[in-house]
Amino acid sequence: MNNKNIDLSRYGITNVKEIIYNPSFDKLYEEETHPELNGYEKAFKTELGALNVMTGVYTGRSPKDKYIVKDDVTEETVWCNTPEYPNDNKPITPETWEELEKQAVKELSGKKLYVVDAFCGANEHTRLKVRFVMEVAWQAHFVTNMFIRPTPEELAKFGEPDFVVLTASKSKVANYKELGLHSETAIAFNLKKKVQVILNTWYGGEMKKGMFSVMNYLNPLRGIASMHCSANTDKSLNETAIFFGLSGTGKTTLSADPKRLLIGDDEHGWDDEGVFNYEGGCYAKVINLDAESEPDIYKAIRRDALLENVIVDENTRVSYPIYHIENTVEPISKGPHAKDIIFLTADAFGVLPPVSILDSDQAMYYFLSGYTSKLAGTERGITEPKPTFSACFGAAFLTLHPFKYAQELVKKAEKSNAKFYLVNTGWNGTGKRISIKETRAIIDAILNQSILKEPTAVIPFFNLRYPTEVFGVTKDVLDPRSSYKNPAVWDEKAKELASKFIANFAKFAATNEKCKKLEKSGPHI
Repeated sequence: MNNKNIDLSRYGITNVKEIIYNPSFDKLYEEETHPELNGYEKAFKTELGALNVMTGVYTGRSPKDKYIVKDDVTEETVWCNTPEYPNDNKPITPETWEELEKQAVKELSGKKLYVVDAFCGANEHTRLKVRFVMEVAWQAHFVTNMFIRPTPEELAKFGEPDFVVLTASKSKVANYKELGLHSETAIAFNLKKKVQVILNTWYGGEMKKGMFSVMNYLNPLRGIASMHCSANTDKSLNETAIFFGLSGTGKTTLSADPKRLLIGDDEHGWDDEGVFNYEGGCYAKVINLDAESEPDIYKAIRRDALLENVIVDENTRVSYPIYHIENTVEPISKGPHAKDIIFLTADAFGVLPPVSILDSDQAMYYFLSGYTSKLAGTERGITEPKPTFSACFGAAFLTLHPFKYAQELVKKAEKSNAKFYLVNTGWNGTGKRISIKETRAIIDAILNQSILKEPTAVIPFFNLRYPTEVFGVTKDVLDPRSSYKNPAVWDEKAKELASKFIANFAKFAATNEKCKKLEKSGPHI
């Protein structure tokens, strides 16, 4: 709908031709498929009814182009990039911010714009009111699906937002060298002014992950655990399970369990009332998706869902999913305190995927992570396969020191007496991924607690105990060492991996006494 009461001049945006405010799905469909659109602005209908868009060069986040203004608010709180421990939070001056904001505002002025007001966070006491401003219809569709839609009554009294996101995909930072930036692309945050600007990338995930970064800043400082995880609960709403994991390790797949209720698939808070979703939709990879293995995700590809970067055959209209679906699965948004905390890791004890799947002649290569093929290199600048440690399974989105997130998680886990598990969802020594069916059997055994009754053994070097029997799971899957034709090869790789764990953790232990005490619980060679 149009709303003349939205005043964008307070953000510097002037001469706006038209504002389409919180458009309906029918209006979005009309706008994003308009015959006069072309290039990355236009959406195309697929045979399942969902619309597909292409995001150009950036089919993933651009971590090297993420910046946070360094000022009196952030100087003592934000975990900034340093030579000792590099991360994505690169500081910029207020003056550089002003230039980036000016360029975004210039791009958005004098245009027909889409404005979406939505909530980030299902807990009404701590959620953020977020205003997204953009000139591209499908980006309005993206945030309409991804964030929590206010009711008409909530929208009527929405008032001023707590945070504003200005998306100017068509604007390039031509003077980036003069500003000391990495490229013509910039994803910048001013936490004091409470604004994010996005320039020269069409990728919708920058809006989603941007707000996750903001919640990651605010919530731990007010005693709320902030987590890169999926979560579901039993149908009686008594026990919640949390699934931590990097992108592609199976969070969405495993939490979308027909036997349980989905809270959310990616970003959550945990306060004194329980676990709650930051979002209102789900964001799943759909490579090799089939209705039998992932029925809930498959059924979500329908009218009003949005596909990103899917190849569609113009003649048959048959789509071949490559990367993401942003869909309208309705999570329940809130659940009770977690009883099971599960860490998903794609390759940790496999220990590495076979070299044969890598193509060293190409700058970008395919690798299998968890259950879904992901095009490595879609996050700009990542072109080489290498072991990666990501603090709290989400270092790319942490705005505070990792210890703060761990500290808040431990407080909540101790209060609810939660149990912790590590589940490998990736490769084993046979050169194959662990099947969805067997991984689900492992998760089921965790959730029904039958795993606690099984015989166990200790995995060498890592000080972890694993079950030697689980109903529905072959023993080679449970013991990765036995899946190698030559167990000595596993020993060699495991020692190498353990040494990397030790070296990585030493960075934290060197600056924190509490972390240092935890070293004895980690891997030993």
